[in-house]
This record gives sequence, C-alpha cells and structure tokens, in this order.
Amino acid sequence: MPSLKEIKGRIASVNSTRKITSAMKMVASSKLHHAQVAIQNMLPYETMLEHILKSFLAAEAEAQTIFDQERPVKRVALVVFSSNSSLCGSFNANVIKLMQRTVDAYIEELGQGSVEVYPIGRKVAEKARKLGYACFGEYASLVDHPQVQQCIDIAMELGEKFANGDIDRVELIYHHFKSAGSQILTNKTFLPIDLESELERDHDRDLTSIVTTKKAQDYLKRRRKKKVVNAQGEEVEPLNDNFIVEPDKNTVLSELLPKMAHLMLYTALLDSVASEHAARMVAMQTATDNADELLRQLNLQYNKSRQQAITNELLDIAGGSVN
Repeated sequence: MPSLKEIKGRIASVNSTRKITSAMKMVASSKLHHAQVAIQNMLPYETMLEHILKSFLAAEAEAQTIFDQERPVKRVALVVFSSNSSLCGSFNANVIKLMQRTVDAYIEELGQGSVEVYPIGRKVAEKARKLGYACFGEYASLVDHPQVQQCIDIAMELGEKFANGDIDRVELIYHHFKSAGSQILTNKTFLPIDLESELERDHDRDLTSIVTTKKAQDYLKRRRKKKVVNAQGEEVEPLNDNFIVEPDKNTVLSELLPKMAHLMLYTALLDSVASEHAARMVAMQTATDNADELLRQLNLQYNKSRQQAITNELLDIAGGSVN
C-alpha cells in the first residue's frame, strides 16, 4: 500500500493536471464560439448562391459546364482537413483513417501513383508524408487563420488541373460541424461538382450554443424553430424567386460554379476548424471529469490510510499501557 506522502503527492499532481485541462476546455470553448461566428457570417452568401443555383436547375436542368461533367477517372486528388495540434480526442485519427482507406481503395482500382493529397493541417501532412503519399502544398497556417483568398487559390489550382485533364476527380475529407456535441466525418466530391447532391446536402448546424449533451441540443432546437406565416396568420411555404438570366444560363453557370467551388472549400475549412475546437472542448471536459473522479478516489484512499495509521498508533499505545 502506498504511503501517505505518496498519495498526497499524487493528489497534488492530479489536481495540477485538472487545472490545465479545465483551462484548455475554456480556451477551446472560446475558440469554438469564434468559429461558430465565422460560419454564421458565411451562411447568408452560401444560402443566396444555393438559391440561385437551385432556380437555374429548376429552369434548365440540362445546362452544363466542364466543372459538372463526369468523365473516366484515372487520377484523383484528395483535400484532407485536420488540426495542427493534438489533445482533441479521435478527431485527427478518424480523418487519417478515412484518408488511408480512400487512398488504398483508389490505388487498388487505378494503380500506384494515381492519388495526390493536399493536406490542410499539420497532423495529416505529417502522416501523409510518413506513408509516402504524393503531397502538394503547405497549408498548416490556414487552419489557425482561415482565409477566403487562400481557399480560392487552392480551388483555382485544382480547377485548372481538372480542366487540363491532369486530375479527373477531387474529393474533400473533413468533419461537418453539426453541433458542439456532433461532428460528422464526411467524404464528398469537390470536382466534378454534383449540383443536385451539393444542394441537397445537410445544412443543419447549431451555431448558437456550445452545449454537448443531446437533450440540451434538442431543447434548444425546439425553442428556435421558426415558421413562415402570412398576413392571415396561416403557415405557408416560402416562394422561390424568378430570375431573368442574361446572356444565357450556361454562361452564368460558368461564373457561378467556380464561386460554388470556392465556397465549398471555404465551408469545409470552417467546418473542420469548428469541429476541432468542439472535439477538444469535449476531450478536455472528459479529462477534467476523470480527474475529479480520480481525486475523489485518492482522497478516500488517503483518509483510509490516515485513519489506519492513527488506529495502529492507538493500538500500540494501548498495548504498551497494558504491559
């Protein structure tokens, strides 16, 4: 059995670690709030662009450009999003596992050297190079400071390669931020742009709270649910706008689709950053809770050992007086 001094030292050590995990949880919570605000500021632009593209699809479904045409796949590019640091649970491990499975599947189908990786985040970049993948670019700073212009540059580089036939498919691997307690690992096609699947994807995000329990999230969702009501007080569906398109739909789509590609990449980056902070907040909260439980057990053990030592001394004194 450990001595009282050893138990006391371990209590002090766990208490010190608990202070660190608690502080890291509060920092992650603050960064998560800023990441949620960044997504919220981007959503009006995304909503309007989506609305325009949906209207175009409804008016003329056969309108096509080079960026939304399927073709035989010979070479694939993967844009993989991770964090620059650890202590965020299985966030990075899940991304790396999905990247490995995807690369292995394409190598088996298309052959060696058919996949190139664009790692956005230090963790996935280190792992991809360790595994011997063909990596392009250094984008670790983009995770700490998300920038629209750099996302546009990456999207333009990938778009030029796709247009020139150097690559035939581009996929994004990242965590979709649904709420502080739910981040969904996602693998979706970036190029060619599948407008129907892109416009039907899950847009549901909880950007107003940092609660992680499902019960609390469901309650907040019910409180925030809104309905569209007309002047007579009846619930109605919002109407779609009608657009006059000049010079023609194909020309306008040729301008809108690159903007859609830029937005998809920037949205994936913001989702990944918010998911990282949410995962770190949950991990640090779990670590703090475990430290509390460990402290409770150590204090109980300390009190038992102290009481036993006192009892032994009393028995020695009583035994000595009898003799």
